[in-house]
Amino acid sequence: MTETTKDRPWLFRTYAGHSTAKASNALYRGNLAKGQTGLSVAFDLPTQTGYDSDHELARGEVGKVGVPVDHLGDMRLLFDQIPLEQMNTSMTINAPAPWLLSLYIAVAEEQGADISKLQGTVQNDLIKEYLSRGTYICPPKPSLRMITDVAAYTREHLPKWNPMNVCSYHLQEAGATPEQELSYALATATAVLDDLKGKVAPEDFPAMVGRISFFVNAGIRFVTEMCKMRAFVDLWDEICVERYGVEDPKYRRFRYGVQVNSLGLTEQQPENNVYRILIEMLAVTLSKKARARAVQLPAWNEALGLPRPWDQQWSLRMQQIVAYETDLLEYEDLFDGNPAVTKKVEELKENARAELAQIDAMGGAVAAIEYMKSRLVESHSDRITGIEGGATTVVGVNRWTEAEPSPLTAGDEAIMVADKDAEADQIARLNAWRRDRDGDRVAKALAALRLAAETGENIMPPSIEAARAGATTGEWADVMRAVFGQYRGPTGVSKNPSNRTEGLDEIRAEVDALAGRLGRRPKLLVGKPGLDGHSNGAEQIAARARDCGMDITYEGIRLTPGEIVEAAKTEDVHVVGLSILSGSHIPLLEALMRLMKENDLMHIPVVVGGIIPDDDAARLRAMGVAKVYTPKDFELNRIMFDIVGLIDPAPVAAE
Repeated sequence: MTETTKDRPWLFRTYAGHSTAKASNALYRGNLAKGQTGLSVAFDLPTQTGYDSDHELARGEVGKVGVPVDHLGDMRLLFDQIPLEQMNTSMTINAPAPWLLSLYIAVAEEQGADISKLQGTVQNDLIKEYLSRGTYICPPKPSLRMITDVAAYTREHLPKWNPMNVCSYHLQEAGATPEQELSYALATATAVLDDLKGKVAPEDFPAMVGRISFFVNAGIRFVTEMCKMRAFVDLWDEICVERYGVEDPKYRRFRYGVQVNSLGLTEQQPENNVYRILIEMLAVTLSKKARARAVQLPAWNEALGLPRPWDQQWSLRMQQIVAYETDLLEYEDLFDGNPAVTKKVEELKENARAELAQIDAMGGAVAAIEYMKSRLVESHSDRITGIEGGATTVVGVNRWTEAEPSPLTAGDEAIMVADKDAEADQIARLNAWRRDRDGDRVAKALAALRLAAETGENIMPPSIEAARAGATTGEWADVMRAVFGQYRGPTGVSKNPSNRTEGLDEIRAEVDALAGRLGRRPKLLVGKPGLDGHSNGAEQIAARARDCGMDITYEGIRLTPGEIVEAAKTEDVHVVGLSILSGSHIPLLEALMRLMKENDLMHIPVVVGGIIPDDDAARLRAMGVAKVYTPKDFELNRIMFDIVGLIDPAPVAAE
């Protein structure tokens, strides 16, 4: 094959955004100059959950896991000197997707762009938020309506835009098996398309099917992951033909982007993550039939903290070497006709079809959310048990743990630290924006938005006008909350112990003995303060504590420190366990420990888990935190023994 007939490479992306719009803009322009060919925007948690940066729940979260975008001025600054008409932009935004797309359109208009030429994607997948990521706002049915409002609007005005990116990535992060990732993602896509059929003309529907894209995960089991992608291609084609009658092959193409697995990145011997990332990338690039349309890679040190620009550059160079130095793009599919691959693909398809049938029998993905959530928690428990017991090998974690210290993690600048002054700066600019805008125009735009939400009109036109008028992210989301209500997703953790017995005898005996001394079961409150929706760790701690014989109190995500302290008091718990993965552990624990002291609850030990640097762990212990756990603490039974040891039964025994 000659050079001129090589396949085009996929889009090269890095998932990026932090601190402020200005800092993120500089990062984007730097990455584009290094050869990145598409943007992938990470928004901070207040933006993802529809709060302005000065909201109580936003405290400590502003600019931590992405860029804060409160209004049109922030979006304008974020894309300064980046011509949007020429860009392919992926925005990882879900519940406020209509709003962020409206801001993007408004900025493109200011740049003089032809809106019909805009290319990119809003993730806009709420079902996976209920199951795994947790940045939902409204209940499922109105959320589905907003997803299809976006899709219907883009059909008419942004024909090159992907209005919905079915995201199975976080399903695997939450423990999904390949079959679950396949079936839950495809069930989500059919739920959206079933609803969309009533919003577009029949002749336009096949093209809308063709605009649905996917964002998947690629784990370390390379052959299985590659076969999973081939199964995705086949199953999607079946659904397009059999369920929706789409005949044109160009509208049946399975279009997907990928970020390889972050769940498997290890804090121990983190340099090993470079190999993991490369192998996982091959799973979604080697098979031409199932090659990703866009690839973004995590950085090798993401289990330690926020990657630096150099770390992101290293991941970008990995893609460029595979695409341009190897001969990968010169060949047809390398796996067609391979009997082992064919067998595995057929097995995955058969199991996924069975799971899809189960979900359909329950009324579809929206009706089956609680079922799917509980299945993910169970699958993740199986994964952790395999690592704990050694059935699943993780190099540097449960085998070959003796190693030389990593020179890559040495020094104060081994990871990037978010600007400590960014939150105050963002709030100051937000207040200035509110002061200087046309308040009457904003009020009129928000009233029109509310009317559209109440009457069933498409919410995109009034959202775009609200963006132009200067409304804020929190104001837009408050209208949605007022009309549709707020939602608390299922935790997937019941109060009834599972049938799991492997490796639990010793810790159960300790818990039973402690219960005898206390006169009741030891009680653990598991809480997630702030806006961090990564609940996988909290769910596994709650499930393991339950299976060990403890009483648990776990009400899910997005709690204020005050709510957690009040629950500790009214539930009369023995230990408070907090999970914080957003990097906001210092301000949240400062607030919580202050309230614990004010309520005379300092006798209750507080333990914390998260991505917490050593210096921060020392600060937390100085505040009175009893134990600090990081990703290297993967043995849940060890944590259970620690909790038993923290509960002081002496006063009860003395009675």
